[in-house]
Amino acid sequence: MRNKKKSIVLPDVLVEDYAAEGRSLARVDGKVVFIESAVPGDVVDIQLSKNKKDWAEGRAIRIKQPSADRVDPFCEHFGICGGCQWQMLPYTKQLQYKQKQVTDNLQRIGKVPLPEILPIAGCEETRYYRNKLEYTFSTKRFIPQHEFQELRRIQEESGERFEHTEKAGVAGFHAKGMFDKLVEINTCHLQHEPTNDIRNAIAAYARQKKWSFYDIRMHEGWLRTMQVRLATTGELMVNIVFGYEEKKQRTELLDYLLQQFPQITTLLYTINTKKNDSLFDLSPQVYHGKGHIIEKLEEFQFKISPKSFFQTNSRQAEQLYRITRDFAGLDGTQTVYDLYCGTGSIGIFVSKLAKQIIGVEVIAEAIEDAKENAALNGLQHASFYAGDVIDICDDAFFAAHGRPDVIITDPPRAGMHEKLVSKLLDIAAPVIVYVSCNPATQARDLNLLSEKYSVEKIQPVDMFPHTLHIENVVQLKLKG
Repeated sequence: MRNKKKSIVLPDVLVEDYAAEGRSLARVDGKVVFIESAVPGDVVDIQLSKNKKDWAEGRAIRIKQPSADRVDPFCEHFGICGGCQWQMLPYTKQLQYKQKQVTDNLQRIGKVPLPEILPIAGCEETRYYRNKLEYTFSTKRFIPQHEFQELRRIQEESGERFEHTEKAGVAGFHAKGMFDKLVEINTCHLQHEPTNDIRNAIAAYARQKKWSFYDIRMHEGWLRTMQVRLATTGELMVNIVFGYEEKKQRTELLDYLLQQFPQITTLLYTINTKKNDSLFDLSPQVYHGKGHIIEKLEEFQFKISPKSFFQTNSRQAEQLYRITRDFAGLDGTQTVYDLYCGTGSIGIFVSKLAKQIIGVEVIAEAIEDAKENAALNGLQHASFYAGDVIDICDDAFFAAHGRPDVIITDPPRAGMHEKLVSKLLDIAAPVIVYVSCNPATQARDLNLLSEKYSVEKIQPVDMFPHTLHIENVVQLKLKG
């Protein structure tokens, strides 16, 4: 029998800095080591998970000397549920490292001349900032290390065998790196109440009634997931997802929820018999209310349905969109093309300073939402079209709608397709405003666009405090 390879532990390593993707780094004997669960300034023991010639990866298993920058995490679930990875850092330090992340990516990958990067726009509210959260119900609970050790001690003393998972039913988030086990959440600090009260009440009521929770590994069980959307207007939407239809107990649960939480303005349910949790191809059913909520950004109203995409930090979305509007340099004479427009939020937000808004999005349902949002705000000069930009934006389209003076593009994390970049170079709009949730792919695209465009302004925006994620807005102008 082959012996297991012995894990390598590096003792007393000084953590030096943060690298891309928010991991810490250190240099040991000339080798770069990327580290999880450490803060620059920590002295730690590192257990390696990968060990290559020039680099290695690992995690801090002991903190020998904490960094002066460390603070106590405010959440009891920190380090277990996989979210809010930077709670042990003061918010000012988080912003500093996010600014560095943007700078490093644009310089290392973009390799184009850059102006001075404007200071990152931080959040005023660093907790309870999300308007949307999704929870999972499951038969299997993740047991934290301290609890596992206590169970093991009891087993050794009693001689009785214990289960590493529990099947009474739990509600929460997936444990880090585990698809089938949940961290049972008592209090999540990402969304205002009554989000925690609703989740905990549903789980407790289902356990009391002995209703089945979903087994993620076996793909069986009734109570599956839950989505909560809470707008700054006070409107509250809850969508409960069930693994199969069971009308009597479904009705009982939904009626109980409305009785306990009268502040719910829209209550829906969805039957999902698939193996994945996506709502994309499902049809949520309205049980109570109008089936959507209304969110406001400045004076603009947006209808949000259970399947709508909308920025999950409403107050910071205002700041992101204001910067985008400023970078567009609008004076009322421009035709603005909003690519990857989603439900039309950016185009509608900048519409008062534009002559015409043309939105293009490949998802047809999102375009229908965009049209409704334009009508909701009384806009007569905004039009939205479903389809691929590469196919839609041809000479006939430009003849009908006019060539763009400004292009706003807000692609997914993968960035823009190379064919779309080529299309933008062909269109040659005087100004492009590139909004990105991934500075690495944005930097790659800026390099391709540099054939005709120069980067004039850069503004990072923090949308998600205590996480590694960062948005970045770049203004490009046609050369010459």
